[in-house]
Amino acid sequence: MFDNLTDRLESFIRNVRGQGKISEANVKDTVREIKRILLEADVSLPAAKAFVNAVQEKALGQEVLKSVTPGQQMVKIIHDELVSFLGGAAEPVRFGKSPSPILIVGLNGAGKTTTAAKLAVHLRKRGRKPLLVAADTRRPAAIDQLITLGRQIDMPVFADDRKDPVAIAAAARDQARSMSLDCLIIDSAGRQAVDEELMNELMTLQQAVTPPETLLVVDGMTGQDAVRSTNAFKEKLDLTGLVMTKLDGDSRGGAALSIRWVTGKPIKFIGVGEKTGDLEAFYPDRMAGRILGMGDVVTLVEKAQAAVDTASAQRMAQKLLKRQFTLEDFREQLQQLKKLGPLDSLLSMIPGMKNLKGMEVEDDQIVIVQSIIDSMTTQERRNPRILNGSRRRRIAMGSGRTVQDVNRLLNQFEQMQKMMKRFSGKKGMRLPGGFPGLPGM
Repeated sequence: MFDNLTDRLESFIRNVRGQGKISEANVKDTVREIKRILLEADVSLPAAKAFVNAVQEKALGQEVLKSVTPGQQMVKIIHDELVSFLGGAAEPVRFGKSPSPILIVGLNGAGKTTTAAKLAVHLRKRGRKPLLVAADTRRPAAIDQLITLGRQIDMPVFADDRKDPVAIAAAARDQARSMSLDCLIIDSAGRQAVDEELMNELMTLQQAVTPPETLLVVDGMTGQDAVRSTNAFKEKLDLTGLVMTKLDGDSRGGAALSIRWVTGKPIKFIGVGEKTGDLEAFYPDRMAGRILGMGDVVTLVEKAQAAVDTASAQRMAQKLLKRQFTLEDFREQLQQLKKLGPLDSLLSMIPGMKNLKGMEVEDDQIVIVQSIIDSMTTQERRNPRILNGSRRRRIAMGSGRTVQDVNRLLNQFEQMQKMMKRFSGKKGMRLPGGFPGLPGM
């Protein structure tokens, strides 16, 4: 997500921090370079111009604070303007009288149906009881897809043979009341392109349902087409927010930067992966930090709290303190780590970690490490010292790896244990309940 933009801005920010003074000349050089970076990231020209003009106006109109260097102050101006550009403050989902409807609209292919399921998971984690409503009567596969997704996430789905989306929504509301569910997530019809028939159908549905939230799902990988389609929907529907999908596959990210400024509609969620849990609430300040390479520790902690078994983490910490951490424990930690999402995404949330040499860890490396550990006996996992040459060859064959891969894992695990021993031996220091390091393969 935003890889190209972040890399360019990080390099630029390092240079800006070194500036000894803020002058009209270097401010103009700064905004000129920022504009070029934004345009290369597919930010629309009007949006890029508005951003750099705001940065220039603030930079030239401020006195340099004594507590920071001029370069640091320039970075803060850029960061603050980026937060404002992205919407300023997060806008949570609005709810009305129970069961409160949330209407999901968008073009086919943007990830509308999958987003409906992801949103249901997101709301359930926050105490809501959603009912998924299959109101896309134009695409029969959408109904089957929603039913399948509902089964996978153990979420109730309302679907029947009616052809009228308004009738389906009304019947779904009655069903939700009878089941004591408090919100409806209505998956509406889409098209390959915006057309009058689609808009008329959606307008009728919105007027009948009167949802407090109408969320437009847009494909982040379509660039400025996402901005244009948003404006088309905005002309006909009372949109309350946007969901940007497929941002994990868009290294430029210009649409996400442009869309809030161009359309005036807040981004409420972003899709960062294919799993049903890969939907994040959108926080402009956190996203600005990620884009500028400053990390997003708050989101990382929230992910860990939601996904990690606290009791297990504390048990692992105690084992580390007692120097009893084994490969069996390490495998359990890897399984919890996988719940947090793609590793490159996690690293981008830690300040300074994204571009550290030697820290690039691919998700398939977890699979490799697990396959090697799984090919060991319980005794071998608990006491790696018994792993002689013949045992290592057997493990390599069983895991489909080489003996060198097995040796590398064992050597790195031994180094990790030594590091943990030194860490736990220091007076006054406490081990966190988090994850140990991941050996690279």
